[in-house]
Amino acid sequence: MSTSTPKKIGENQYQIDADSNLGMKVPVRIYADEPLLQKMLSDRTIMQARNVSSIPGIVGQSIVLPDGHEGYGFPVGGVAAMDAEEGMISPGGVGYDINCGVRLLRTNLTEQAVRLKLKELVTDLFSSIPSGVGSKGAVRLSHSELDEVLVRGVDWAIDHGYGSTNDSDVCEENGKIPNADPNKVSDKARKRGAPQLGSLGSGNHFLEVQKVAEIHDEEAAKRMGIKEGTITVLIHCGSRGFGHQVCSDYLRVAEQAMEKYNINLPDRELACVPNTSEEGESYRKAMFAALNFAWSNRQMITHWTRKSFERVFNQTESDLDMKLVYDVAHNIAKIEKHKVDGKEREVVVHRKGATRAFPANRDEIPSKYHDLGQPVLVPGSMGTASWILLGQPNSMDLSFGSTAHGAGRTMSRTKARRNYNENDVKKSLNDKGIFIKALTRDGIVEETPQAYKDVDAVVNVSHNLGIATKVAKLVPIGVIKG
Repeated sequence: MSTSTPKKIGENQYQIDADSNLGMKVPVRIYADEPLLQKMLSDRTIMQARNVSSIPGIVGQSIVLPDGHEGYGFPVGGVAAMDAEEGMISPGGVGYDINCGVRLLRTNLTEQAVRLKLKELVTDLFSSIPSGVGSKGAVRLSHSELDEVLVRGVDWAIDHGYGSTNDSDVCEENGKIPNADPNKVSDKARKRGAPQLGSLGSGNHFLEVQKVAEIHDEEAAKRMGIKEGTITVLIHCGSRGFGHQVCSDYLRVAEQAMEKYNINLPDRELACVPNTSEEGESYRKAMFAALNFAWSNRQMITHWTRKSFERVFNQTESDLDMKLVYDVAHNIAKIEKHKVDGKEREVVVHRKGATRAFPANRDEIPSKYHDLGQPVLVPGSMGTASWILLGQPNSMDLSFGSTAHGAGRTMSRTKARRNYNENDVKKSLNDKGIFIKALTRDGIVEETPQAYKDVDAVVNVSHNLGIATKVAKLVPIGVIKG
């Protein structure tokens, strides 16, 4: 068995031991079932996780979650914690779409009521929420207004009439992370981002109208206001061109600074700088600005979603009980306290395509769910289910309080375009009772359900390991894509 072949160490757990000859400072831990593991071994996922394990200051283990697949430097579906004093911070460990994330809205509408007006609803949503590659949002921001968004996040949106304070209560970090600094953001990032606030974008971003198909945890579902047979809305998007540019800018900074700090890595895509260095502080403040941009972005889309429902069903938002259940980020790095080798330490947790899954009674959980645990949202592909999970204590022992963020791709966008066509994908969705509106042919074909892993298998691994357990299964009936 080669040193890079994962060995099974428990149910759904595999490990590659640390090998100092390969520069590994910690083991690689993989959470998967056998078919998911085989998919990871078919691309560079495991190799990338092994590379991550060689970053100076990494603690615990380099983690691959069940949705893991190859990414830029770090695998997507990866978690790495670096010592806050001695360790690094890496732009590639967060990725290009900073605070790509999901939020879930509930309603009291039944599937039957929504099916009667489904096409009208999806068409109204499609026309009122900007989407697509370069799509412009519906607001024009001056330099100082953009600064305010970058510092205040969701609070800025709420103050400008997009939703209410109840919304910020159920966002990770309350939708506003402190210490964001607009001065650490380039003019290029501003130019790309300013026109895009309040837009979905393209790629795997979507807005989905779903029905609650199964309840697995009655108590948690009740606390979240989720009832079987009712309709929910899942919004999946991030920081658009703004976050992409912040990542590009600071990857360059990190690449140039590595020599200065005498950092040697097996892959330059892992470029990183000491967390406490000037470059590290600057990246963090710029990344935090992008986090706040993304939360504000999802908040505005939430507002327009509610307005669409009001128009189509001729009822008010409160009649429809359109409350925000939760909002999670899944591309993020921040300082948290975790036990490592029995001692509590401050670490910089990089979650790249990973969702925080904290158990009950952690300070970071909103008061509404404090004694329950953190809601976790795992979107599937547009033809399959999404899941609500609940963070559990095992996540603190196994994965630095994290679980999977989605189904995870198994097929490149190029290959999807080669193998599928728009009509086939639309027909297969239509056969399942799913109505889709998309801006482009590629938007549909690249995101064909066949390009993704089985989200149920990913969720089962999380559930079986007890890092985040099943609450409810949501099945799409209407989809909007860029």
